[in-house]
Amino acid sequence: MGGEKVVTGMIRLMVPAGKAAPAPPVGPALGQKGLNLMEFCKSFNEKTKDIKESTPIPVKITAYSDRTFEYTTTAPSTMYFLKKVAGIEKGAKAPGTEIAGRVTLKQIYEIAKIKHADIPLTDLRGACSQICSTARSMGLEVVNE
Repeated sequence: MGGEKVVTGMIRLMVPAGKAAPAPPVGPALGQKGLNLMEFCKSFNEKTKDIKESTPIPVKITAYSDRTFEYTTTAPSTMYFLKKVAGIEKGAKAPGTEIAGRVTLKQIYEIAKIKHADIPLTDLRGACSQICSTARSMGLEVVNE
């Protein structure tokens, strides 16, 4: 068993790009596992420096028994991208009867290219289909322009 790392926990957070700090939500979550907060913050901020500041980035942190960690980041949620391109704050209260905004198929395709790596076992066409479904469930009208 010499040198094997034992996983002591998994932490999932939404951290604004380039703005990781020892304050909540990062501080308490990592501090609870005894992980080095500043090391994570510096590494995360460096990794996300090219992303628009304050974009919410999902982070999955694996904590090990020797107080080290590894983390992976994924693209922001599909809903985040749809709200951005539609120019809305939130979706419709009654999807299907109320239209909160419009998105084009070209915009859906651009989101699919970004999200494709995070959607397992689908091709780009399948990713577009999933994103269209998410858009409709938010009360967005998908138009072909």
